[in-house]
Amino acid sequence: PMGSERTEIRKRQMATTPETPGAAQAQLSTGNRGSNACCFCWCCCCSCSCLTVRNQEEDRARRTSHELQAEGIPNCEESPAPTLEEVNAWAQSFDKLMLTPAGRNAFREFLRTEFSEENMLFWMACEELKQESNKSVIEEKARLIYEDYISILSPKEVSLDSRVREVINRNMLEPSQHTFDDAQLQIYTLMHRDSYPRFMNSAIYKDLLQSLSEKSIEA
Repeated sequence: PMGSERTEIRKRQMATTPETPGAAQAQLSTGNRGSNACCFCWCCCCSCSCLTVRNQEEDRARRTSHELQAEGIPNCEESPAPTLEEVNAWAQSFDKLMLTPAGRNAFREFLRTEFSEENMLFWMACEELKQESNKSVIEEKARLIYEDYISILSPKEVSLDSRVREVINRNMLEPSQHTFDDAQLQIYTLMHRDSYPRFMNSAIYKDLLQSLSEKSIEA
């Protein structure tokens, strides 16, 4: 009886189609690739969907601060419309132009046409930093200013000489309200000597002056 039972068991085993090692390996490989190709198959990591999703998430996480800042930058400062006297005063000195929000707005509009608006934005950011007293806020704003306008990786990098950059790098070890004072002065001087004369001869300034003059005559 034992012999016949063994024979019957052997027949049943032979009747069942065995799974070959190659088929088992293929099934294992397919199963793994379907669940997480990057973990098991180096050859498909360049194009597999899970890596693409991961890269997209990392790209979103690495959005630079200047992109985030740009979303919140207003087109202009809030200010009343300039008077004819104010606009005439802008021609007297660059300091008088920069003294009022209306003057800065008009000059900033001109800088935008020359693709150098970052100079004004940097100067304004430095002015804002000077008003802060909270240490943690100062450190955060200083970091953002550095990333937005000093870093060579930023599309809004301002033009500074190597000496000023060295000063900034030292100051960033312990940021304060005056971390960028030297850089701010250099950019202010650059705008004064380079952009201001062209602004005074620009259509933006002349049209504004003419419009206010005509209104003054009508009044």
